[in-house]
This record gives sequence, C-alpha cells and structure tokens, in this order.
Amino acid sequence: METEDSVGWDFLDWLGPDISTTIFQLLDDPADLARVAAVSRSWRRFVAVNKFSKHLCRQICPEAASFTRAVVVARLPPPPPPAAHAACESSQVAECRARDGEHAAYSYLAGALVSGKPATDLVMRCVGASSTDNFPDETIENTLVPHDMVNFRPSYWSSGGEDDPDVPESLTYTLASDLCVIEEIRIRPFEATFQHGHPIYSSKAVRIRLGHSKLDPGRETFVSDEDENLTAIADENYMWTYTSPEFPMLQENVLQTFKLPRPALCIGGIVKIELLGRIQKQFTDDKYYICVCHVQVTGRSLSPDLMIDLSDPAGYSNLKYLPGAGNLRPEDLISIDAKDSPDWRSLVSRYRQMRQLAMVYMLLGPVQLQFMDEDEADLQM
Repeated sequence: METEDSVGWDFLDWLGPDISTTIFQLLDDPADLARVAAVSRSWRRFVAVNKFSKHLCRQICPEAASFTRAVVVARLPPPPPPAAHAACESSQVAECRARDGEHAAYSYLAGALVSGKPATDLVMRCVGASSTDNFPDETIENTLVPHDMVNFRPSYWSSGGEDDPDVPESLTYTLASDLCVIEEIRIRPFEATFQHGHPIYSSKAVRIRLGHSKLDPGRETFVSDEDENLTAIADENYMWTYTSPEFPMLQENVLQTFKLPRPALCIGGIVKIELLGRIQKQFTDDKYYICVCHVQVTGRSLSPDLMIDLSDPAGYSNLKYLPGAGNLRPEDLISIDAKDSPDWRSLVSRYRQMRQLAMVYMLLGPVQLQFMDEDEADLQM
C-alpha cells in the first residue's frame, strides 16, 4: 500500500474526509483501529485528530466519558529543546503532542477493555456497612472470608433488624486498584443453621455502584467503629460513575453470580453493593434482617499501565497511560530512580502502596488489619 512518503496518492485523500470518517467509525474492534492507525503517518494523524479511539472507548464503556484528559506519562522527562529553537516552540506543536498522547492513551485503554485476560476477585478492603447488628462479631469484614465457619463459629455480616421489609442495606469496599474492569459480582447469603428451620437471610434484589471517594485518602479505608464507618459510606462522599440494573436474589445458601450486562469501568476503585428488600424475619424479635456470608467482585485491574488522577474538584478524572509500567520488576517498585520524571515517580509510588497494602491484607487477613486500622485512627486523633 502506498504511504504518504510515496509518490502515489493517499486512499484517504481519494475518498475525502467525510466518507473516510464514516468508514472509520464502523470499526468497533480496538485491534482493527490500531491496525489502520499503523498504515502511515497520515492515517495515524487522521485517527488521532478525529479521536476515534476515544469515541470507541466510550462506546465500549460509557464511564470513560468522565475522563477530562488522557495523557502519556513517560518514565524519563523529555529532553529540553535546543536553545536556538526554544523560542520557536509553538502552541500548534504542543497541541499535536497532546493529541498524539490522548490517542495513545485511549488506544491502550480500548485494547485493555476488551482483553481476554482472566478475571479475578478484586475486593481488597472493607469501607463500611449501612448497619450492623452485633459489632464486631457480625462485621462486614467477615464477608471477605470465603468460609461460612471460622474457628468453629459462623462467619457472616448481619444488618440491623427492621419492621419494614423494604428498608435497603449496603456494603462498600475498595478494590485492588483505582482503575478496573468489572464483569460480575458474587454474593452468598447466610443460612442460620443455629436457628429453628435454618432460615436464609437473603435480600430480594441486589444492585451495584462503581466510582471513587471524595474523602481525603485514608478516611474511607478502615472499619473500626460500631457504626461500621457510617460517615465514610454516605453517598455524598462519592462520585458514582456506573450503576447496574437490579438483579433478583434467590433465597439460597450458595454463591450467587450476578453478571453485568456489559463489562463496566470502575474509576476510583470503590464498589457499593446495595441489598434491596428483605425476605426473612428472625423468630426471636419478629424483625427482618439481611445477612451475607461472602462477597466477590470479579474483573481485571488495569493498573499500573493505566492510572487516574482524581484531583478534579468536580469529580471528573484524568487518564494517565504509563507505557511499560506493567513490566516493572519488584525492585523497580521499591527503588526510586532520580532520573525518572516526577509524574512517573508519583504514579508508581501510589501503585506500590496499593500492592503493599494488598500483600499485607493477604498475609494478615481482615481481622488483624481491623486492629491495625484502629491503631492508625488513634495515631491520627
């Protein structure tokens, strides 16, 4: 095929911009769009100028519309321009660089959104529950344990009792990274085998919200009070960018799977599971309860290749693409190279903290970390 550097004509010039745009907009596979952008510099420029990768990301996951900017973060800062040309740096050149960076970031995101990598459980820590019957024995932390018995005792979270069966409850968690693709959630209602008739305290339906916290870092990441962090889980403290439809829940003591209509982008690493409606009354007090034994949120983490900056006060975020960050060795995450750009060091440092926290959580488990969080809270007072 002829390129713009050849003597021959360019296919895009022959068709014209309108017809070319119509054709390119039919490409709904990120791999196909990447291939046409690689044909020549003129084709790549046409794809970047018309923001086809950005539009494709929004088609796949409409949550991507909350990104105000998308940039490439290079590991090494760009070399300063020669003194003789420094004054010639025009706004047009800066625009071209920003445009190409946006195209590269959205192109990588589009490919990551449709990746065939296997899904894993992404829940890392508990933020809080809307109510708890007996704290800490029936705390939300128990929902992270995949077993219904721990140390010969039932392990579950229980809501407070209600006379009205329509009163909802919610469980809020942080995920393994601040940018994830969520495919499904799994919930196992609790069966009270120690009560007459072995009642199962499921909800009537379930719904999830995905987004990020507006609170200062740290305030939303621990459960240490009897109210299970009610202040931190208030809706006004969050920006929700995705809300699922309602899924009916069976009154069965099994890990039930609720598959989202499409993979959803979680921007900010917070998931809120809403348990809608109550079915089972407790015999002793004639009140309705919801009890959950175990929760999973399955999907794929997109970090550290893709990170976000949540500094926008309006709740929007900036997408940042770090080429090669996914290939970092453990020693690269520990050490800091003075030659690295400040933005690269900042993002890698945040990812390193997330990895360390996930490793500590895996080793110690939710019970030990609850006491660690209480100590941290005491130190902050």
